[in-house]
Amino acid sequence: MAKDEVKLNVGEAAPDFSLMGSDRRNHTLSEFKGKYLVLYFYPKDNTPGCTIEANEFNKHLGEIMQLGAEVVGVSKDDLDSHDKFKSKCDLRFLLLSDPESKVIKAYGAYGNRGIFGIGTLRNTYLIGKDGRIAKVFEKVKPQVHAMEIISTIKSLG
Repeated sequence: MAKDEVKLNVGEAAPDFSLMGSDRRNHTLSEFKGKYLVLYFYPKDNTPGCTIEANEFNKHLGEIMQLGAEVVGVSKDDLDSHDKFKSKCDLRFLLLSDPESKVIKAYGAYGNRGIFGIGTLRNTYLIGKDGRIAKVFEKVKPQVHAMEIISTIKSLG
């Protein structure tokens, strides 16, 4: 691990953030306190893997919300790009824009993507109701990740 790389561990306080959302409002970690937050980082709007992952979260959003969780996607794409992505996929959850990758890096979701070079990693951080990291998912598989999240939240009670 390079010295500037971050590795978050279960039980640690989740890094705070302040980012503009697809709803044109600023969002911070504290507004999600008291519920689970599925904070998922993805490389780019409207790309194949990212579209599959977003569609899977959208498909299972009702069940995830019934478990007391909210889904929020984060990429470095701007709000106009998020608008197009949300519209194209009819996404019903919030997307946050991190154009300078500050939050992406603070969560350790930035690094070597192999043939795709350095950039945003497909990582998810399940943040507990207390604002602490409950589970870290790295290199997630877009097709099954939403179900993996549901299973994990159920196991946490």
